[in-house]
Parts: sequence; C-alpha cells; structure tokens
Amino acid sequence: MEISFAGKRALVTGAGKGIGRATALALARCGAKVVAVTRTQADLDSLMEECPSITPVCVDLADWDATEAALQDIGPIDLLVNNAARISLQPFLEVTPDQFDQLFSVNVKAALHVSQIVARGMKARGAGGSIVHVSSQAALSAVREFAVYCATKGALDMLMKVMALELGPHKIRVNSVNPTVVMTDMGRLAWSDPKKAEPLMSRIPLGHFAEEEDVVNSILFLLSDKSNMTNGITLPVDGGFLAC
Repeated sequence: MEISFAGKRALVTGAGKGIGRATALALARCGAKVVAVTRTQADLDSLMEECPSITPVCVDLADWDATEAALQDIGPIDLLVNNAARISLQPFLEVTPDQFDQLFSVNVKAALHVSQIVARGMKARGAGGSIVHVSSQAALSAVREFAVYCATKGALDMLMKVMALELGPHKIRVNSVNPTVVMTDMGRLAWSDPKKAEPLMSRIPLGHFAEEEDVVNSILFLLSDKSNMTNGITLPVDGGFLAC
C-alpha cells in the first residue's frame, strides 16, 4: 500500500529524536512539506542536515505564550502529529507537584494547545485534516512507578476522543497510536537489561518490543486517506500485549 502526502503540509512535535524524528523524515519521504518542532536547537540542526526541506521551529511547548508566538505564522497545516512528551519515574507515594505539572504541561496541555492552533486553521479552510497523538500502552495498562506518565497518556487518549467528536463534523479526523516499549536509542538504553525487559516482553505474544518503523507506519496510515473512516480510536502497537 503506497502512501503519498504530496501537496500536504505536516507538523510534528518532539521531532528532534526517536519516533518524532523518524516520523518527520518519513513524512518528508512521502512528499509532505514538514514543520519540525522541538526545544533543542542541536537536534533541529542535525535533522535539517539530514533533510534540508524540513522547516525547523525551536520552542519549549511547555511555554504556552512562546508556543503561540512560534506557531502563529506557520501557515496551513493538513497533518499534525503530537509526539512531544516527557517521562519521569516515581513511586506513587513519592510523586511531587513539580513532576505532575511538568509531565501534564507537555504530554497533555501542549498537545491540546498545538491541536487548537492547527485545527482552527483546518476548520477555517474547510478542507479537513488528520491529527495523530502518540500515546502509549501505559494509557491502557498500569505500570509501576509510572503513575503520572500513565495518567497523562490516559488523559491524552480521552482528549483525542473529544477532539474526534467535536472536529469530525469539520472533516478533521483525530486518532492515537499506543505503542509498547519502542527501540529508539533511548528505549534500547532503558530496556537493554534482560532482567528488566523480560517481565514485560514475556507478556507480548510476538516476543519482542516495537521498532521505530512499526510506530511510524501506523502514524502514516492514520494520517493518510487510507484511513478515511477511522476516527476516535486508540491503535495499540504492542505485539498483542493488551489483547492478553
């Protein structure tokens, strides 16, 4: 199944590393004009070296006013991927207000804000569009010491459903992908210890974690016109973990 985004403009948040970077590059390969958003200029510089056609935006999405200023003149966007996220581990009884606020400010509040900016333009143009949130298996299955992260991803999934309900009449589709552990550079580092990985991997019927391209391919499908009747879903990319 060939997917083309020729003539489309896409915005990807958290595009400096991992899934976001791989998604931005894949969209560019499929013909889209890509706006890449991240808070680290060095990541944007290396991304532009790899793909000079990408338009960089350096901003901390946790800053509402700075985000508004940075994105107000980006022009029409047809495709949005809300990938930016923070993660922090603390046992439930040790969760701090700062940790709670930091994770929710990016994982939920920033996704809402960027979606508002983009969806207003989509609605005004009347041509519709597609939005994908990069959520997590952790939205649907509890993980020890991930209380706040799990809560942010659960909130993101419900935000997606309300967006699908309210934006659907304007031909704007909204969906989420919910991957298990993904073998990004960070994922490999965090889950390289077999003793740590085995309890989770043993619950995945396919017997392995996800690769970046597994998630990217699901995102591209949900963004594309191949999924025109798909709206308001959480799509597990988890090898069967949640099915069992």
